[in-house]
Amino acid sequence: MPTSSPSISPASSASYFCDGGGAASPNPIDRMFRERGRHHPFSAAVAASPDAMDTDAAEPASAVTSVADFGVQSPGAAPANMDDAVGAYAAGYAARPPLAGPRRGFRRLGLRGMKQRLLVVANRLPVSANRRGEDQWSLEISAGGLVSALLGVKDVDAKWIGWAGVNVPDEVGQRALTRALAEKRCIPVFLDEEIVHQYYNGYCNNILWPLFHYLGLPQEDRLATTRNFESQFNAYKRANQMFADVVYQHYQEGDVIWCHDYHLMFMPKCLKDHDINMKVGWFLHTPFPSSEIYRTLPSRSELLRSVLCADLVGFHTYDYARHFVSACTRILGLEGTHEGVEDQGRLTRVAAFPIGIDSERFKRALELTAVKRHINELTHRFAGRKVMLGVDRLDMIKGIPQKILAFEKFLEENPDWNDKVVLLQIAVPTRTDVPEYQKLTSQVHEIVGRINGRFGTLTAVPIHHLDRSLDFHALCALYAVTDVALVTSLRDGMNLVSYEYVACQGSRKGVLILSEFAGAAQSLGAGAILVNPWNITEVADSIRHALTMSSDEREKRHRHNYPHVTTHTAQDWAETFVCELNETVAEAQLRTRQVPPDLPNRAAIQQYLHSKNRLLILGFNSTLTEPVESSGRRGGDQIKEMELKLHPELKGPLRALCEDERTTVIVLSGSDRSVLDENFGEFNMWLAAEHGMFLRPTNGEWMTTMPEHLNMDWVDSVKHVFKYFTERTPRSHFEHRETSFVWNYKYADVEFGRLQARDMLQHLWTGPISNAAVDVVQGSRSVEVRSVGVTKGAAIDRILGEIVHSKSMVTPIDYVLCIGHFLGKDEDIYVFFDPEYPSESKVKPDSTSVSLDTRPDGGQPSNGRSNSKNSQSRAHKTQAAAERSSPSSSSNQGTPTSHHDWREGSSVLDLKGENYFSCAVGRKRSNARYLLNSSEEVVSFLEEMAEATTTAHNGFQSTTADHMFLDRQQMF
Repeated sequence: MPTSSPSISPASSASYFCDGGGAASPNPIDRMFRERGRHHPFSAAVAASPDAMDTDAAEPASAVTSVADFGVQSPGAAPANMDDAVGAYAAGYAARPPLAGPRRGFRRLGLRGMKQRLLVVANRLPVSANRRGEDQWSLEISAGGLVSALLGVKDVDAKWIGWAGVNVPDEVGQRALTRALAEKRCIPVFLDEEIVHQYYNGYCNNILWPLFHYLGLPQEDRLATTRNFESQFNAYKRANQMFADVVYQHYQEGDVIWCHDYHLMFMPKCLKDHDINMKVGWFLHTPFPSSEIYRTLPSRSELLRSVLCADLVGFHTYDYARHFVSACTRILGLEGTHEGVEDQGRLTRVAAFPIGIDSERFKRALELTAVKRHINELTHRFAGRKVMLGVDRLDMIKGIPQKILAFEKFLEENPDWNDKVVLLQIAVPTRTDVPEYQKLTSQVHEIVGRINGRFGTLTAVPIHHLDRSLDFHALCALYAVTDVALVTSLRDGMNLVSYEYVACQGSRKGVLILSEFAGAAQSLGAGAILVNPWNITEVADSIRHALTMSSDEREKRHRHNYPHVTTHTAQDWAETFVCELNETVAEAQLRTRQVPPDLPNRAAIQQYLHSKNRLLILGFNSTLTEPVESSGRRGGDQIKEMELKLHPELKGPLRALCEDERTTVIVLSGSDRSVLDENFGEFNMWLAAEHGMFLRPTNGEWMTTMPEHLNMDWVDSVKHVFKYFTERTPRSHFEHRETSFVWNYKYADVEFGRLQARDMLQHLWTGPISNAAVDVVQGSRSVEVRSVGVTKGAAIDRILGEIVHSKSMVTPIDYVLCIGHFLGKDEDIYVFFDPEYPSESKVKPDSTSVSLDTRPDGGQPSNGRSNSKNSQSRAHKTQAAAERSSPSSSSNQGTPTSHHDWREGSSVLDLKGENYFSCAVGRKRSNARYLLNSSEEVVSFLEEMAEATTTAHNGFQSTTADHMFLDRQQMF
């Protein structure tokens, strides 16, 4: 028995046959290639196999293998995008023009007889380009997995946009390459060497790829080799914009744009900024890490928001999609739903689209004479022994050392298997110039040498090149004779080696040992033996279990758990994604029709200037407040955000509007009285606190507008529940107001906060408020319990009555502007003023009632819930709300109460539709007529209105002032 392994040069070999016993001899595949004067079957020269999607990285001079999961290799230093099936796809498809071939009706879209244009945008084009002269180029097509998938999409006219992998600084060369690529339906993006260095080698490969594979961010000394992080990220954004600029040049209305992978995370934003109507999808071919890993990325928020600009975001597995949604909720504070991520009413759909393989091609290959010959040679060579197979790139994430160590432990613990099993490990070197990869290569060589010295023979097989048809045949033969396949990736986006192995196991019914950290585990886990590759003992035990598994159990695993491997193909994956993207855009368009239009600033200001008695009702929080920049920190800056401050740029405009004698300004808020006093005490306006239950002019005292007999017996028990959950939910807090309790968990962990809110509601409804006259209002990060009838819409008529009485107002109010970021429960205020609603639905003379919740759809507010045991008629509630006497709450004793007839407020309204402007701030699902997207837009609008008011009063000869002057002349 040999005592040492044959000498293995790190640069010469990464393919090992670990034979547990027996004499060393050349394996039949290696011998076959030498006899044919060919090279090793599991590699392809870089010059002939550029990666369509940057799936794997290697230096231009190194030999690499094509990757079945996604495409084939590229020059440069790109780690794996989609984790390798080492050559099956690239080898299995003859070279042909990409995106060509017959296509039939796309029935799922109902598009039979027509073609939709698809622009595939990826870092790399599926071609290898070599310059033969000043204006001459030779191109070699790389038919990888993605290319093959897109070839099968029905009725899609596809073009591919990406980098050709070469630096072309001169215009003559660029024009010539563009012409040559056009024949292959490819469009180049020209990147200079500096951009490639910082964007591709720097940010993509040294920052994003390690982070997405749970390897963490590089240390400062490594960053210094490729400049600093900021310059890399700026180069990343510039490169993405360069890709987008090329898309603009070729985009036609109705085109579908499909962006691929972590290289182009900034791309959706670039495209949507150019044309919001573009159909944009983005798909990630690597894992997406958990939010706790992703949040370490300095540019985390900017990249997330950029990806969310896409209409559809796709991942290979549900776990990756869940991690992405979790990152958006935890880092950006957005709402995650079962459909995706919602931001201000806009939904970005997030879904899992697992890719498949063309299993029928593998099955047909097994019937070919060449493959059968390979199978016979392998069967003869390993007669009497079980064959185990690993097919990987020599990469950190593939777990090759862990796999071989587990095999060593198996041989130690099961000496009777030493001469009965052989491990064939195909390990293709990548990034041979990177020190970490060189260290990995040496580590693997050392482990293999030790096993060879201890347990028998170890034959190293050098890496050579072979044409793709023989590559495919040889790999199919290996799959077919293998009893146990070992896929022990430490982290893999998908890894289709497992699919290919199962597809070739029609008769043998071999066993698949699969890492639980590979994306394929979610599809094949039921039939495979799932392992934690870090647990060497577990993997060794699984090897023994697999080798001794009965034929009946192997048959059951294949028959019951693997049928989808045959039915779900890569073409299905591509077709499904394009179909879902079209459907998502169509659904979004339907939702958009329900979104209020933007506030027409000019019309609103013109009608304001022409009116005689104006009423401005302004919300406070998220409407007039100063924005707080949280920089993506967890929960934001809690102290700053809890201290509501008036936007500093609004002081001047508010003062100008309040000083207009024909304008009445009301700030209507759910905030406490002290908050409004602090922010608006200097202005000549009216303040309505706690949803309008307390009112005062800024030159007067607070009075209550609460209805008589307001039952507050529930307060103590609800306070107990709120206190209980606040103590058990870090960074949550609650506020006790006169008529309500508010529990806020905006700054807590999002998922934990939601669980706590759900439990809180269960406690409330089954106990403290089960028989109380209260409403429960759920915000996006809050739970509020109010007395029945405490809404802004219910209070506004009483507020108007007090204002009319106080100001002895006789001129009818002929203009109303109502702006606010109100919860659905409070949007009844919009309906109250709307002249298009029947007056009896808002004010009922016979019962003196105001409808609290008349909505266009006749439904309940989406985030309000009334106690079912207190479901008195709305007329009854509002009738009680209209009565004028002091409230029963003892806390309000001493607070003056208004005693005038509340119907004075309604009687002074003389409002026409063109003079009513209700406007929601940042809430696209609203009963308001119009929309302003943020408090910044509110600031801008009120500045315009104040300027127009000042101009009119000063008698400037503006168009607006002229109209107002003429109107006045006509009045007199």
